[in-house]
Amino acid sequence: MKINILFFGQLVDITGTDKILVENMNDTDSLVNALHETYPVLTQSKYLISVDKKIIEINTLLADNCTVALLPPFSGG
Repeated sequence: MKINILFFGQLVDITGTDKILVENMNDTDSLVNALHETYPVLTQSKYLISVDKKIIEINTLLADNCTVALLPPFSGG
């Protein structure tokens, strides 16, 4: 199972990329844990998680070829 991960804003600076492809992640909790192991500075960052363009607030099952976006806080004017 392949999952597309997109990073935005300051999260690109932390990860050094705007997207990665990961495999064998069943849900968002396991994905976040894996990302925190790979990019420890993410544990200090605030961000929202979107799965296929829908903001989620609880652990969510992931499907093959879905897209997960990590969205840092933003402000408008």
